[in-house]
Amino acid sequence: MATQISKIRTDWFLFAIAAGLSLFGAAMVYSASAMIALRESQSQFTYFYKQFAFTLAGLAAMFIVSRIDYRRYQSTWFVYGFLAITALLLVAVFGFPSINGARRWIRFAGLSFQPSELTKIALPVFLAFFLTRHEKTMGEIKSTVIPCVAALALLAGLVFIEPDLGTVIVLCAIFSAVYFAAGAKLLHIASVAAVMVIGGIGAVVLAPWRVQRLMAFLDPFSHSEDAGYQVVQSLMAIGSGGIAGEGFAKGQAKLFYLPYPYSDFIFSVVGEEFGLIGTLAVVIAFGLLLWRGTRAAMNAPDRFGTLLGIGIITGIVVQALFNISVVISIVPAKGIPLPLFRTGEHRFS
Repeated sequence: MATQISKIRTDWFLFAIAAGLSLFGAAMVYSASAMIALRESQSQFTYFYKQFAFTLAGLAAMFIVSRIDYRRYQSTWFVYGFLAITALLLVAVFGFPSINGARRWIRFAGLSFQPSELTKIALPVFLAFFLTRHEKTMGEIKSTVIPCVAALALLAGLVFIEPDLGTVIVLCAIFSAVYFAAGAKLLHIASVAAVMVIGGIGAVVLAPWRVQRLMAFLDPFSHSEDAGYQVVQSLMAIGSGGIAGEGFAKGQAKLFYLPYPYSDFIFSVVGEEFGLIGTLAVVIAFGLLLWRGTRAAMNAPDRFGTLLGIGIITGIVVQALFNISVVISIVPAKGIPLPLFRTGEHRFS
């Protein structure tokens, strides 16, 4: 074990990609929020200072975690304890006031925390642990399939009630990726996927505001004054950026036209100020993150490390893909922030 631990090294290339995206994201938060912050607090740096502080804290935490042997997270008490704490925090959000019709935040002493973010770590940790322990019984429904699906249902169900369908989609993607990588039977994967699709359709059909968003997605310019307003403004911002963009901090859409320019639609600001070149650079950076993260997972010395790595990198990349797809109107609008750019405190439900 000592020999194995000594071989664990920080992937500095992966660290540099994540750090670069985070620092660029902090700069874009300043550009996107300066005028809004000035109107709200007489200081154009309000949102930037907060974002930059959390960025530095996040990078420090990322470095510390990268130096810890991940096998320490494989203990039974840690896995089930983490799962239980996450579930309890998800329940606790219902004791706090709703924001934009959703209860997703725990607020204390001027700070806010979104427990659903923990699910993107708790689920892959549990799945990696459980599917490693039950490697020889992957095909058994009672001993393996049902417990894994139950963990997904517990976390995704609590998140869905908030409501936060976007995070539920990310959790389903994490589950599918880890379960597939673990060697599950295709029939089981297809069955779970079918249930996810049916559940997703039901979630849309049974919620009038989601039906509205779907209609706006199909023809956003016909709903440019209501449900399609955000997407239309986003497309206009990206289109006005052209190839090279208007220049840093010179965009116009963020000036009270584009909703949540420093949060869910920050990629639109990147498109307007840095153009096609800037947006492609961000997409390529996330592509490199996927490649390097997957490479690290596949090179892990054990099954637990491989499954854990795949689950975490899947959560990050799927969230980025979903956010960018919303911004350019490939999928219906849903409040998922761009990872490493914004914490999503002002996500819309």
